[in-house]
Amino acid sequence: MCNVYRIHIIQDKNYVPQSRLPRTYDMGLFLFRDTVVRSPVHPIQLHLQLVLLNQITMERRGDVIDRGAIKSCTEMLLEIKENDGNDSIYVTDFEILFVDTSREFYKVESDDLVRRFDPPEYMRKVEDRLKEEHERCTFYLTEKTEPKIREIVEQEMIAKHLKTVMEMENRGLKELLSNNRLEDLERMYRLFSKVTNGSKELQGGVSAFIKERGKAINAKVRGSVPDTVDKGVPPGVALALNWVDEVLELKHTFNNTLATAFAKDKSFETAINSAFETFINLNQKAPEFMSLFIDNKLKKDFKGKTDDEIDTILNKAATLFRFLSDKDIFERYYKQHLSNRLLHGKSVSDEAERGMISRLKIECGYQFTSKLEGMFTDMRLTGDTTSSFKEFLVNAIDTPPFELSVTVLTSTFWPVPSNPAPCNLPTEFLAATRIFERFYTSRHNGRKLTWHSTMGTVDLRASFDARKHDLNVSTMAAVVLLLFNDVPAGESLSYIKIEQATGLPAEHLKRTLQSVACGKCKILNKEPKSKEIADTDTFKFNAGFTEKLSRIKIQTVASKVESAAEHKETQEKVDDARKHMAEAAIVRIMKNRKTLDHNNLVTEVINQLQGRFNPAPAMIKKRIEALIDREYLERATGDRTIYNYLA
Repeated sequence: MCNVYRIHIIQDKNYVPQSRLPRTYDMGLFLFRDTVVRSPVHPIQLHLQLVLLNQITMERRGDVIDRGAIKSCTEMLLEIKENDGNDSIYVTDFEILFVDTSREFYKVESDDLVRRFDPPEYMRKVEDRLKEEHERCTFYLTEKTEPKIREIVEQEMIAKHLKTVMEMENRGLKELLSNNRLEDLERMYRLFSKVTNGSKELQGGVSAFIKERGKAINAKVRGSVPDTVDKGVPPGVALALNWVDEVLELKHTFNNTLATAFAKDKSFETAINSAFETFINLNQKAPEFMSLFIDNKLKKDFKGKTDDEIDTILNKAATLFRFLSDKDIFERYYKQHLSNRLLHGKSVSDEAERGMISRLKIECGYQFTSKLEGMFTDMRLTGDTTSSFKEFLVNAIDTPPFELSVTVLTSTFWPVPSNPAPCNLPTEFLAATRIFERFYTSRHNGRKLTWHSTMGTVDLRASFDARKHDLNVSTMAAVVLLLFNDVPAGESLSYIKIEQATGLPAEHLKRTLQSVACGKCKILNKEPKSKEIADTDTFKFNAGFTEKLSRIKIQTVASKVESAAEHKETQEKVDDARKHMAEAAIVRIMKNRKTLDHNNLVTEVINQLQGRFNPAPAMIKKRIEALIDREYLERATGDRTIYNYLA
């Protein structure tokens, strides 16, 4: 025996390589393969295949099998090679059949399971199958089979049922998202990511859900009244605050979902943000609502909050602002609200105000916030102006009949009309304004002062039957109330007489009368009693007014949502401003490029302006035509699609 073994070794070492023949051991395996495994006399191959496949099927159905015996068989098949020596007969005699039968098995099972179970349970079954097949290949098949069988499970149980699982009524993706079932969502994400288009389908489903929720949130602001209205907050403002709160809550929910269930996947983050951007911009009042939300926070909601809490809220507001396409409209509203906060001392914190502006600057650049920062500069300089005015009065020949404090505003920074509302100021007021003008022009030669009665406040001492009160009212309200000094006690003034005496436009006068006759503090009695002001109404000084506080602040109108007419007017102003921005961008580009074709010019203009708004190509085309008419540009000779810059 030893001699024979020694001869085999000598042959395998010397003769076999030289003659390019199989080793003795391999020849023995080939003989075993051809005479036993693939016996031409007995159906051993068929029986072996059926036994192995049946045992695996039994195990898949929950039966216990002899894994050791199966492992011995597969190891034998793996050891025996084909004649070319590349593949083992495990692949040719077993694996091909195993893959085919597995595909049929999982095709039938997936159809059965998807009918019997809801998506979460179905996905758990899929996950179990993947785990089982991995263990099966690791223990008694081969790891090379695992990718093939895994692909079959993924295709038959996941890829073919993507939409079915997602769209199951009352049990699909919508329910998982609605009920915030993060564990099930994480499993769905993990399984769907294994197949082609699985992630895209899931992203589409999540995006559609967000848009549907956003549509429902937007629907609430169309002519409805919020369920809860905070004391002192007009219903329209409460509606705006509720809208922003619901959007922020939805965003917070999906931020958590993205981090927990979707593994912070960038493609899912993009899909989620895109969905938010879509539904937010479908609400035409979104820029105004966001500005009102920030205005409300900076006026009162930040009282008692820590710096970290303030930063969190401002970051959330900045996140929503990022989704806005019409950032220029937001700027218009924000400037108006900031103006009211600064002029009336309503800001809770200058640091919070500047923090919000810093966030806006990060999003849109210095150009966007330069005017807002200019407003703060004016307020800072007001203190110096007031001190200088007091020093001027020390040596002045005449002085104002009352203490005067003036805030000088740079017209290009503040949202003030170029033509202030007319108002017939009392003689004492006019005298005080002339004294300040003399002081100011002596120090700032060439500057022109324009007085805005709609933006100031006055402190009045009013005597009632019970006691005296200090009233802090708007300048227009002071003008109206002072008329009653010349009216005999108990007598009234008609709306028409007040209008003639004050010279105020009807819009301002009615709002002013509402504040002093229809609000909480009724300084005037109105007949007939109603909340609306009519031209036939009459007003009488309310001598019987009582109030515990000695100092009373009467606001004309709180921050409010624009009416349809006001919104239309704002939109017209924005459209006009956009025309100038588009023309400025066109001129900048053409001045630099000198010559450019139409399509590239439109593309560059859109790239420059999309940080403020999304300009339509048709609008850009009209601005190009306007610049051609004004001889800033010209069309190239022979090609009307190419423009030349005219210096």
